[in-house]
Amino acid sequence: MTEIKNELGNKSHEKLKEYYEAIERYEEEKKEITERVKEIYDAAKNDGFDSKIIKKLLKLSKEDKEKRQEEQYLLETYNDSLQLNLFD
Repeated sequence: MTEIKNELGNKSHEKLKEYYEAIERYEEEKKEITERVKEIYDAAKNDGFDSKIIKKLLKLSKEDKEKRQEEQYLLETYNDSLQLNLFD
């Protein structure tokens, strides 16, 4: 262990340790946030909302408007071509 520490140099060792501990801390926070988000989806579902639709809306709201419009155009074009009548 001391050899590795000496090889990295004390400053590099401390910097590496800081990075590692920060990542570890944020990973734990991310886990806690993920659990909270799941609880919110469960609460919405218990109140009669469709969590899949909420997730889809969140996904769409993050996409670029032009990208959403292009995707919608292609969906409608393919739908019409295949005469699926999915959007009627």
